[in-house]
Amino acid sequence: MIKRYFTEMGMGVDVHGRDATRAAERAVFDAIHHSSLNLFPHVDKTRHDMRITVMIGVPLPDAVDVQRVAAALPYGEVTVEVKAGGLEIPSEDGSDPILIANAGVLVQFEE
Repeated sequence: MIKRYFTEMGMGVDVHGRDATRAAERAVFDAIHHSSLNLFPHVDKTRHDMRITVMIGVPLPDAVDVQRVAAALPYGEVTVEVKAGGLEIPSEDGSDPILIANAGVLVQFEE
């Protein structure tokens, strides 16, 4: 059985270029860099035992390179799911929108 221990949320932005992968990577970075997991010795697990599910929301899900997003996490077995979401803010002339990605990072262990 897989049991979730942590849920972290983050937001990432690509201000110029409409790069959904860059925004998603930044959202993951935002989610994981506000915490420190000190539970490993208490649950008889290591950081390599983590099963991590990354949920990304961006306006154009097919534009995300899931391997690059998974590589943003240094440990664990990572699965990336991309869905329609996030936000695109148009520029005044419509040529260079701001792209915002949302991330949910679920840290789970096999029980």
